[in-house]
Amino acid sequence: MDKDNFLGSVSLIGIFVVSFLALFLLTVKTKHKLGNQLFAFFLIANAIDACKYLIHHIPDHFINLEVFRWSIVYLVPASFYLYVMSVCYSNFRLKPKHLLHAIPFIAYNLNLISGVYFETPDMKLDFIKNMNQMPITHFFQLLFELLFQVYFIASFLVIRKSKTVYLENYTNPNISLINALHKITIVYYLLHFLVLLRWLVSFTIGLGEVRQWIVTLDGFTFLVCTCWYLFIALNNPEFFRGVNSHLKPITEAVPKQKSSPIINDEKNKQIEFLKEFMIEKEPYLDSSLTIQDLSEQVKIPVKDLSTLINLYMDKHFFDFVNEYRIEKAMQILRDSSQKELTVLEILYHVGFNSKSSFNTSFKKYTGKTPTDYRKQAL
Repeated sequence: MDKDNFLGSVSLIGIFVVSFLALFLLTVKTKHKLGNQLFAFFLIANAIDACKYLIHHIPDHFINLEVFRWSIVYLVPASFYLYVMSVCYSNFRLKPKHLLHAIPFIAYNLNLISGVYFETPDMKLDFIKNMNQMPITHFFQLLFELLFQVYFIASFLVIRKSKTVYLENYTNPNISLINALHKITIVYYLLHFLVLLRWLVSFTIGLGEVRQWIVTLDGFTFLVCTCWYLFIALNNPEFFRGVNSHLKPITEAVPKQKSSPIINDEKNKQIEFLKEFMIEKEPYLDSSLTIQDLSEQVKIPVKDLSTLINLYMDKHFFDFVNEYRIEKAMQILRDSSQKELTVLEILYHVGFNSKSSFNTSFKKYTGKTPTDYRKQAL
């Protein structure tokens, strides 16, 4: 099988997988429709772009459709960024202002109006043939690269901020899902470097053998990355669904500390009160406990409680609560009268809702798995 046939076969499989996943996202019944719809659009846009690996000749009556296909890539980075926003922030909604993200797409099509859309077939082909020598084409290529970098860097920043806010305000241990979204963003970002390499080779060496191998590799990685995302999605059907966008990291909510905050008598009393409350009332048994919930129970304003835990106790709210859950689990595992309880029953009882998250947190805190700890304790 030569490179063209291999590339065509790989691309066809990739397009099918992407289209199938997009169709699933658009039709599956879920309360998180917006995120699914945005990612489906991102996948469909990538599938449309991947059709370039299958097109070797443009029929005269399909020229307009083909050049319009080129413009779809100007919506790809923005659609991924909006998808990240919808996943990271539970209260994210599309608004009229988000239409501004479509300006590059509109501008590119306006550029094609005079040269392609309303011209004769011969003039269209002549315009396409000379496009790579036009300054306006170079401008749009640079614009796409700038958009890609800006949107993906913005996506990384959104993920990092939401992870910080999540750790400071929530205890539902789905941090692995945030990390999965981060990995997906990294993979798509790295995949883009093959596009940059293809452009570089095209401008320096030309349309030769080297570029053809890069195009083949690009098409193959497109398939691999798509299948890898499908694997991630199947293993995490309830993807991380985000924090409230109005919440801010504690370092933004309070004045920056030049050094470690001084713990005075008042703070010591608050810390001791909080610890006693956690032991006596066991609020951590609620798997959906948030810092707002705990604030209402201990009668301390959310901002003050967050400052107390994250700055004065030097712990994320996530870790602070889960330590009590692990301590409770250790107590049950050591109790011979409760040896009939399974690890799964114990983790749900102490406030966890994921076996993998419980095992990870337990081993991080004790250095042992729950099963090993029970064997040694009994």
